[in-house]
Amino acid sequence: MAKKLLSALLAGVMVFSLAACGSTDAATTSEDSSEGTEASADGDYTEITYAFVTFNTVPDDTSAVEEAINKISREKIGVEVHLMPLSIADYTQQVSLAVQNGEIDIFHTLGDLGNSISSDMCYDITDMIDTDAAETKALFEEEWLKTTMQDGRLYAIPTLKPFALQPMLIYRKDIAEELGLDMESVKSAEDLTEVFAKVKEAHPEMTPLAPVSQGDSGLTRWIPNIDWLGDSFASPGGCLQGDDMTVTSYYDLADFEKYAGLVRDWYQNDYIMKDAATTTSAAAELMSSGSYFAYSASYSYPLEDTAASLSAPSGYEVGAIALGEAYLDTSSMNAVAQVIASTSENPDAALKFLNLTYTDADVINTMLYGIEGEDYVKNDDGTVSYPEGQDAATVPYTAQLSCGVLGNFFIQWPLEGSGSEESLKWEDDQNHNAPASPAMGFTFDASSVQTQYTAVSNVIQQYLPGIACGSVDPETALPEFRKALSDAGYDDILKAKQEQLDAWLAAQ
Repeated sequence: MAKKLLSALLAGVMVFSLAACGSTDAATTSEDSSEGTEASADGDYTEITYAFVTFNTVPDDTSAVEEAINKISREKIGVEVHLMPLSIADYTQQVSLAVQNGEIDIFHTLGDLGNSISSDMCYDITDMIDTDAAETKALFEEEWLKTTMQDGRLYAIPTLKPFALQPMLIYRKDIAEELGLDMESVKSAEDLTEVFAKVKEAHPEMTPLAPVSQGDSGLTRWIPNIDWLGDSFASPGGCLQGDDMTVTSYYDLADFEKYAGLVRDWYQNDYIMKDAATTTSAAAELMSSGSYFAYSASYSYPLEDTAASLSAPSGYEVGAIALGEAYLDTSSMNAVAQVIASTSENPDAALKFLNLTYTDADVINTMLYGIEGEDYVKNDDGTVSYPEGQDAATVPYTAQLSCGVLGNFFIQWPLEGSGSEESLKWEDDQNHNAPASPAMGFTFDASSVQTQYTAVSNVIQQYLPGIACGSVDPETALPEFRKALSDAGYDDILKAKQEQLDAWLAAQ
């Protein structure tokens, strides 16, 4: 399996230096261009809209970037794209409404593929992929594509990237060095309390921990060996932990209660942003303000690469330490998957464009970085950096922090100072050798409990941010949360998952 993937990724590459966003040199694919050119000979191009999350500032104007991409896509496939970058805080809700209204053609999931399929948001691309995206299909192992199937039908294409996510703390190196903090001794979230106390004592004007996004302190990443069974912390969390094949409420886990209490203690000591549960600002923006020391998120790249790629967006040189081990489950591969909207009027054109994001380096990197000379500069070694005197917050356009969200990571340009050939080997090893759930490959069909999913999701959105960010007392909020989940039909979801999992295990 490893040899097949590597040969596909390295074909035609003269120099391959992988970083936290991709390779420094990659060949583009133009084998599909003849059909597109012929189809668009009269100048009549099919228009599609691509919605995607950006963890950078949402740009005011995407027209210049669209035109740069469309110069390529018109010739190759006779398609024009309109980009719809959305903030992480609004993404899920806005995409759901846009699909209902037929306003978008492509979107990607964020840990909710099963729910997207069962709620009829995803176009069945089984009979299209060999015609419209054969080059992309060839990049994947058959087992990996099965993670985006249901009942033998293909509903999405996983983002091609390192899959095994590892919980990390991203922190300001200048503050750590100033205070003589031994960050290498930090092995878990519990070890952070002493670090945060020292930071707060030396810099009372600074908050030690920023949320990575609204309502996300990092808590749900610290709990080890979780198989979400098609969900994520942001949606109904019926899960497995370790080798126990009993479907359990995520919010009943002893680890969840322990970490909720830990974050509550941080909140009371001013170690975490007070409005972390409600802020619409993402970690990079908060860090660049100079008012925060660290944030916790999960990444699938080596620690040094992760730190190098996040330093520029954060506005300071940052370091990265692991807060746990990587763990593979089905959601590791299908959590971020590219989808043709079920209401798209041009699904073939949309899939052809999606194919370019996996095979054409110029297309995907323009989506990520924008216009050369204005939004980024290309260095002699194939890396990119921001124009002199500018950063991620000041350039007209960048979606650089979505580099692991869109298309093919392995043909995406790395930021200056990050990446090496050793990184590729490390990431490939993680993909194939990281500890894996015994339920790897199981996908949950939520269609029988859609009503419960809606009700339970509303409850989670009401309670989880405050509990995860410490702004409510878990001793009183957790019992209320659990009762509200039960009243909303959570037990029905757990039961349906267990029944389907038992049937899947029996068939193995």
